[in-house]
Amino acid sequence: MSEHESVAEDETPDAGRRETLGCLAAWSGAALVWTLVGGVPKAQAAGAAGSGANGFSFVQISDTHLGFHREANPDVPGSLRRAIADINALSQSPAFVVHTGDVSHLSKPEEFDLGRQMFKDIRVDRVHTIPGEHDALDDGVSGYLKFFDHDGKGRAWYSFDQGGVHFVALNNVLNFSTSRLAALGDEQLAWLKQDLAGVSRSTPIVVLAHIPLWTIYEQWGWGTADADQVLALLRPFGSVTVLNGHIHQVMQKVEGHVAFHTARSLAYPLPTPGQAGFGEPAPVKVPAGELGKLLGTRQITVVPGSSLLTLVDTPLDH
Repeated sequence: MSEHESVAEDETPDAGRRETLGCLAAWSGAALVWTLVGGVPKAQAAGAAGSGANGFSFVQISDTHLGFHREANPDVPGSLRRAIADINALSQSPAFVVHTGDVSHLSKPEEFDLGRQMFKDIRVDRVHTIPGEHDALDDGVSGYLKFFDHDGKGRAWYSFDQGGVHFVALNNVLNFSTSRLAALGDEQLAWLKQDLAGVSRSTPIVVLAHIPLWTIYEQWGWGTADADQVLALLRPFGSVTVLNGHIHQVMQKVEGHVAFHTARSLAYPLPTPGQAGFGEPAPVKVPAGELGKLLGTRQITVVPGSSLLTLVDTPLDH
């Protein structure tokens, strides 16, 4: 597999399937646990062993779409509760949780409030969120920020450090439209340049951005217009991991030292790129009993001293 090749998962993965890929990491589903030891990302599915004394773990969830009530998933809060139970069942508590966008479905205050209240049930010190385009309807991110203003500066981007790793949380849903690619914008790009200027090139970087930072399918807005400017700032670093949501399915790509990963939704699946014509793709309704197989987790183990990764897919129904 070349370093510029991307991989997509099947729409209906077999819960017992196992894959081994070189130089590639990916995850999906309700709860993914990342462990960083010596700057090397290692992942495990919810319910797996803890991270050990020399590292720390965190959990990624994405696209909860609280407020969605259609047939594709009539109980999205229930899906989130099941994910929370998986996270709380971990043998070693993660340091924090990241949510990579679309907490809500229609940007309503009651949806944001439900998310904030449900996140309190996760037994972690904090939950870091970024907005998705469904969190930025009508009045942009102002409604979202009333509930999720992480640094008190009234903006939807920020950074923090944990265990020698620098985390950057971005808002790349500005001016979102399925007819054009959304962007970060000049103000945020200037902030990112300043933020990274004080970080050592040897420091591992983890970027949180809702929409992928590479163009997967422009007709659906599955890409970021100014991603090239973001990547120009990230490429000098020796280890960069970009975590995205938005497309409700697993795809991954590696370019040099930058690895991109999208996660599955906790609400409903979406079509594979190009499968459903033009315009924003609609939620995919699957037969009864199949939804939990598409809202899953993935365990990833990095073999010490090797580029091989062992991937094990585990559905939400496990």
